Amino acid sequence: MRYYMIAGEASGDLHGSNLIRGLRQEDPQAEFRLWGGEKMLSAATESVDTTLCPCATLVGDYRDTAVMGLTDVVLNIGKICSRLIRCRRDILRWKPDVVVLIDYPGFNMKIARFCHFRGIRVFWYIAPKTWASRSYRNCFLRRYVDRMYLVFPFEKPYFARKNIPFIYKGNPLVDAIDRHEFTRLVEGDYVALLPGSRKGEISRMMPVLMQVADLTGYKFVIAGAPGRTEADYAGYIGSRRNVSLVFGQTYNILKYANSAVINSGTASLEAALIGTPQIVGWNTSKLTYWAATRILKVQNHIKYISLANLIADSLIFKELVQDALKSETVAMELGRLRRPDCRQEMLDGYGTVRELLGGGGASRAVASSMMEELRKLSAQQRSLASIVISDLKIILKGRKES
Repeated sequence: MRYYMIAGEASGDLHGSNLIRGLRQEDPQAEFRLWGGEKMLSAATESVDTTLCPCATLVGDYRDTAVMGLTDVVLNIGKICSRLIRCRRDILRWKPDVVVLIDYPGFNMKIARFCHFRGIRVFWYIAPKTWASRSYRNCFLRRYVDRMYLVFPFEKPYFARKNIPFIYKGNPLVDAIDRHEFTRLVEGDYVALLPGSRKGEISRMMPVLMQVADLTGYKFVIAGAPGRTEADYAGYIGSRRNVSLVFGQTYNILKYANSAVINSGTASLEAALIGTPQIVGWNTSKLTYWAATRILKVQNHIKYISLANLIADSLIFKELVQDALKSETVAMELGRLRRPDCRQEMLDGYGTVRELLGGGGASRAVASSMMEELRKLSAQQRSLASIVISDLKIILKGRKES
C-alpha cells in the first residue's frame, strides 16, 4: 500500500512515527510519502529492506509553517497557501492508496475535501478537537473523511452524539513512553521548562519563566523543542547561571525533574504519563485569546485546557491561563509541589489518567485497523464496480434485443 501522511507539528510527527512503525509491522511492503518531520522519516526508513520498500520520502517539513492561533496564521498565510498548493499537486502525482491526516485541522481539512472529490481515501488520525471549538467542522468530517481514529477516551461519547463513526484503539503516547529507555542527563535537583514548540509560544512563555528563575534561584533545564535552535532561547536566558538548555532529550529531562512548567499541549500529557509533577501555563496574543474565550463560551462544557485534566475530568494540576500566568504565581506553585502530600496527590491523579487511557499497543492496533478498513473499502469498491458493470451489460443486451 502507498500511504501519504501529513502532520503539521511536533506532536503529530511523534504520533505519525509510531503509527508508521505499526504500519510497517502490518504491511512490510508499505511505501510512504510524508509531510511531517525527522521522526516520521526515521520510522519509515529504519530497518527497511529497500528491495521491498523503495519509497520513504519526506517532501515537506512541519517546521516551515508550524503556527498556532489566529495572529500567527494571519502572519504566515502566504507560506501556508503555498504549502497547500504544493501538497495537493504532490498527492495527485504520487497517487496514494490512502491519505492519513494527523491532527493539524486548519490545513488538513482542505486536504481532506480535495482528496474526497478526487476519489482518494482519507483516514484522520487524532481527530480535530471539535468538542472544544468549531463544532461546525463535524459536518465536514462526516462528509469528507472515510475513517476517523480517536486517541482520547472522553472523545468517544461526543462523536457518538454527533453521529460521526469512529475507531478508538487507545493512546499512542503510552507506547512511546513505556518503550523509552530513560537516562539521567542532568545531576541534582532541577525544574524542567517546556515553553512550547512554536516561536510565538516561546516568545510569550520565556520572559515569565526567566522571571521565575530569578525569583526562586532553583536550577532550571529547558527542553529545547524539535525544530528550534539555541538562538530561539539565548536572548531570554541571557547570562543566567541557573538555566541550561538541552535539545532532543525531553523525556529524560522530564523523568528526573523535581517538577515542570509546561506550555499547554501534548507535553503536559507526556509529563503525566512519565510521572512529573507539573504546572501548565498558556499565554497567547490578545486577539487569539479574545477569539478563544468567545468560542468556549458557546461550548462551555470545556472545563480544562490540558489533556490530562480533560481525561481525568478533574483539576489534577494547576492551569495558569493568560493574565493568571505570572512569575509570582508560578514560583509559589513550584514551592507547593515540593511538599510530599501535594506530589502524592498529583501522582494519584496521574494513575487515573493512565488507567483511563488503557494499556499499550495502540499504534499497532490502529495500523491493523487501518489495513482492515482499507480492505473493506476496496471490497466495497469492487462490489460497486461489479454492480455497475452488470447493469451496463443488461442495458446493452436490452438494446441489442430491441
